[in-house]
Amino acid sequence: MGIRDRFSNFLFRQIEKRGWLDDYNRTIRYGGRYVNDDTILESSDVYELLQDISNQMMLAEIVVEDSHGNELKDHHALRVLKNPNHYLTGSELIKLMTNTYLLQGEVFPVLDGNQLHLASGVYTEVDERLIEHFKINGHDIPAFMIRHIKNIGSNHLKGVGILELGKNTLEGVMNAEKVLTDKYKKGGLLAFLLKLDAHINPQNAAQSKLIKAILDQLEAIDDSRTVKLIPLGKGYSIDSLKSPIEDDKILAFLSVYKKDLGKFLNINVETYQSLIKSDLEKAMMYLHNKAIRPIMKNFEDHLSLLFLGPKTDKRIKFKINILDFVPYSTKTNIGYNIVRTGITSPDNVADMLGFPKQNTPETQAVYISNDLSRIGEKNATDDSLKGGDVNDKEKGTEDN
Repeated sequence: MGIRDRFSNFLFRQIEKRGWLDDYNRTIRYGGRYVNDDTILESSDVYELLQDISNQMMLAEIVVEDSHGNELKDHHALRVLKNPNHYLTGSELIKLMTNTYLLQGEVFPVLDGNQLHLASGVYTEVDERLIEHFKINGHDIPAFMIRHIKNIGSNHLKGVGILELGKNTLEGVMNAEKVLTDKYKKGGLLAFLLKLDAHINPQNAAQSKLIKAILDQLEAIDDSRTVKLIPLGKGYSIDSLKSPIEDDKILAFLSVYKKDLGKFLNINVETYQSLIKSDLEKAMMYLHNKAIRPIMKNFEDHLSLLFLGPKTDKRIKFKINILDFVPYSTKTNIGYNIVRTGITSPDNVADMLGFPKQNTPETQAVYISNDLSRIGEKNATDDSLKGGDVNDKEKGTEDN
């Protein structure tokens, strides 16, 4: 880390001498990776699925583990990920990184000393030695400072997201939703046809005056509870026009293609929605296994290389407590099955049920329930006798 820091500081001194620093800062330090077409989030179905996936990622605990799986509590990477920069919290950064990854298909985290940013406007290319190079606004970015996290499709250098994969479906769904919304926003697009037996003559003042009076009456209907009575003479009649927007056909289109959007996020919407209604735990596990675990694995690989380098035996990991999705009554039953008495002991049960840990040797141990021992053989679970005394007692019992 010392060599990398010194190189990073040298690079910034050189950039500052050349007058590039302000431009570089605007791109890296203050530039966010935003979705080009923000209107995609106006689709409620896409927004809900993105929220469910990115929220579960945001709730994950990020840890650093050594080669033996032991957690390193006070590590530089954890401090940066917890407080990545001046404008994002750690939770916001993970959520934004997940949403950008799903929408755009790729995201670029940049590690600048003690700050982590998501860069925008990144141009990438692979040279003849198959080494990837990064440029922002024409300026080269050292490879050790940036990672290219890709949602891999069929291209080794570019990821694919829902904006590209589901472009046609998205445009169709959003346009259909907009047509319906606009229709009812404008009161159902009501229209009337005024029929006259005589030819309409603009020079006929009496006729023009009557037509204007009828139009004024119709335009004054701005409330569904308003009733207008328009007396018409002989030769005049008013018919309502049918709306060109056929609601049932648009709704039939949406019922088919809105569900298809979930497939671009690797989710079968019908399965997911039915599980949410019947079993929330199964729904969250379905979402976790189908969509979230591959994202976690990809993020872990890239962040480990970004923070720890390629030669370390340590690894950054995302840990999601699946018990967070279990109802409280189920947690109580789990705790009851672990210990039949003292439901908040041991500490792992207390933590699961929301009670404070006691952090004593006794509460950190897990005891076998007496239900597992034979009736009458108290010594099977009795540790009151130490060392060989227990064996002697058991042996004596067998001899008798």
